[in-house]
Amino acid sequence: DTLWDLAIAEVEKRESPDDDGKPVEVWEKSVLFMGNKNGGKSTIILRCLEREEIPKPTLALEYTFGRRTRRHNTPKDIAHFWELGGGTSLLELIRIPITINNIRSFAVVLVLDLSKPNELWTTMEKLLQVTRNHVNKILTKLEKTNPEVATEIKQRMQNNLQRDHPDYELVDPFPIPLVIIGSKYDIFHEFDSEMRKIISKTLRFVSHYYGASLVFTSKSEALLLKARALINHLVFGYDKSKSVSVDHSKPLFIPAGLDSLSQIGPPPASDSDIGKMRANTPLELWKKVFEKTFPPKSFCDLQDTKDPAQDLQYAEYEVDVMRAQKTQ
Repeated sequence: DTLWDLAIAEVEKRESPDDDGKPVEVWEKSVLFMGNKNGGKSTIILRCLEREEIPKPTLALEYTFGRRTRRHNTPKDIAHFWELGGGTSLLELIRIPITINNIRSFAVVLVLDLSKPNELWTTMEKLLQVTRNHVNKILTKLEKTNPEVATEIKQRMQNNLQRDHPDYELVDPFPIPLVIIGSKYDIFHEFDSEMRKIISKTLRFVSHYYGASLVFTSKSEALLLKARALINHLVFGYDKSKSVSVDHSKPLFIPAGLDSLSQIGPPPASDSDIGKMRANTPLELWKKVFEKTFPPKSFCDLQDTKDPAQDLQYAEYEVDVMRAQKTQ
């Protein structure tokens, strides 16, 4: 049999009805991890895939996948994991994993390093803005070619918040499912309690505003399991966790749609300060309040990027010898 014959046989097998007479559908989802450099994205992915490996620094864009069996003798569900390295320096690579063909089954996980509050808002804003613009372009194309799918995607995000939720008109859901993970909680836990409160409240507001789930994690097994539960819900359709933790003195865990603006409260600043801040949207106001306490550091992710040709994990003897010869 040629490779094509095997592929055809495989597809026919998948599409042939199972014992109940229903065709077995293979569940395929994709998720893109992005966020701060060295923020712990690779560690979280390895934990989701139950791989006991030491994470290596991610260069540019990396891909891996996971498979799970739902029932005995059924095809395995597949989850595609993409990881964008380099913090905010390689934003144009976002358009490689997110395409018109997989947009229906795509989700984003934004990993923010809680131990670096001065980089937090800038990283989050840049990454979400570029991703949102790219997804909106795809949706605009879809509206012309396949309006049903475009409507279904928009509808699904609106459904994250029940229509009778008091904030239904006040939020602006992200166009595809989004999970925000605050990493390095162990370091963050040592911060002054007022600082922790400002960061926690701000992340709660941003997550709620975008219709995202929020979870804080660290190297602790219990916290990693909570993050894993949220990601498994996204990629393998496991049941959504109903537990919620909004106490600022503990790690936050808030699945999408289970928070409210009244519970979060106003931005943590005095009324006179808020009065002086010129902001057109609630998001802009929270940004100004947050950056008053944590002024954004001008950092450039590109400066830290080492030459991958010198990286030992990509050593390739024959190629390196040829290169050395050429350089000489």
